[in-house]
Amino acid sequence: MAEKVIIMGAAGRDFHNFNVYFRNNKKYKVICFTATQIPGIEKRKYSSILAGKLYKKGIPIYSEQKLTELIKKHKIDHVFLSYSDLSYDYVMHKASQVLAAGANFGLLGKIYLKSKKPIISVCAVRTGSGKSKIALKLAKTIKQKGKTPAVIRHPMPYGDLAKQTVQRFKTYNDLKKHNCTIEEREEYEQYINAGITIYAGVDYEKILKKAEKQADIIIWDGGNNDTPFYKPDIHFVVADPHRAGHEIKYYPGEVNLRMADVILINKTDTAKKTDIDIVYQNCKKYNPKAKIIKIKMPITINNPSLIKNKKVLVIEDGPTLTHGGMSYGAGFIAAKKYKAKPINPRKYSIGSIKQAYKKYPHMKNILPALGYGLKQIKELEKTINKTKCDAVVIATPIDLSRLIKINKPFARVKYEIEADFGEYLKKFV
Repeated sequence: MAEKVIIMGAAGRDFHNFNVYFRNNKKYKVICFTATQIPGIEKRKYSSILAGKLYKKGIPIYSEQKLTELIKKHKIDHVFLSYSDLSYDYVMHKASQVLAAGANFGLLGKIYLKSKKPIISVCAVRTGSGKSKIALKLAKTIKQKGKTPAVIRHPMPYGDLAKQTVQRFKTYNDLKKHNCTIEEREEYEQYINAGITIYAGVDYEKILKKAEKQADIIIWDGGNNDTPFYKPDIHFVVADPHRAGHEIKYYPGEVNLRMADVILINKTDTAKKTDIDIVYQNCKKYNPKAKIIKIKMPITINNPSLIKNKKVLVIEDGPTLTHGGMSYGAGFIAAKKYKAKPINPRKYSIGSIKQAYKKYPHMKNILPALGYGLKQIKELEKTINKTKCDAVVIATPIDLSRLIKINKPFARVKYEIEADFGEYLKKFV
């Protein structure tokens, strides 16, 4: 008799683990997924189109809040934790919950697909470390050297899962075609602007086959602090000294750290030397074979006079502030540089934005650019426009004004990577 399984996830690693390890494995029967982090995910279903012939009715997705109830109701044998950016305290609390309910608790490793083409992976120890800028820099370098790169992004399937099996983004029309959220646009637009095709979706074996037809070299742009879905030929891992010590305290970021061929300590131009040293020593201790490089990520603002000495609303990348745990980002740093005063937008927030402040109380004088759907994007717009300030500082990777109407002056913050990765690409180009 097949052993009963629940996969705990957040619409990413969980689906990949199922597809690669469980989909055609008759030893196990996946009863359901549980979900967190993504609003509304538990209202959807992993359809039979994705789940395969052993799951003709598909697989239901429930809120993780029902985990204990589900384990007992279905007499579950195994629960596999399959999402990322989790503190070790959180992981062990979940393990304790599962064991107390009567099931085994597990983590899956080596869930890799192999490619016919070279794979360069860029992952991180925490979300918001700057890995996507590094992946973009690598892709541009490969293109400049006469080779065709394709980027495959860690999944962000926030819509109809069956329709998002394989997604390809080459133009802005593709973003509209796939009804992309703010979070998706933040990742995809920068590649479109650079003339580089990026893929994402749900079934990463099918995605890989599509990318292999187009590309000479494939770059894996990781999500959160998750490990790569493909076996890399070279594995870059980004560490963030603004969260010194987190590189060995969060799952599965430490896995990335220990696996890395090259560790990039980013943001050294804005971090404290003592914090940079802490990260460096941890990297040396936990992965003495890796090459460690310190790199800069300069922050610029397009209209500093607009915010100088003013009261400003600072809008930062959403995931970096929420489950990434940061209390500030590039926008806050830029505001302080020009002696602007970031105001607290909590009292102006509405709907799911207001709920985010309750869930993540560390967020104070910043606004997370949350937009997992049209309703939340509208709530973000209303929150911005209700907020009393002189100007808005937008530090998201995309121009928010293309998606929402902002009723006050705004300045955009940008950040780029100062590094040359040429020597690490010699064997590929």
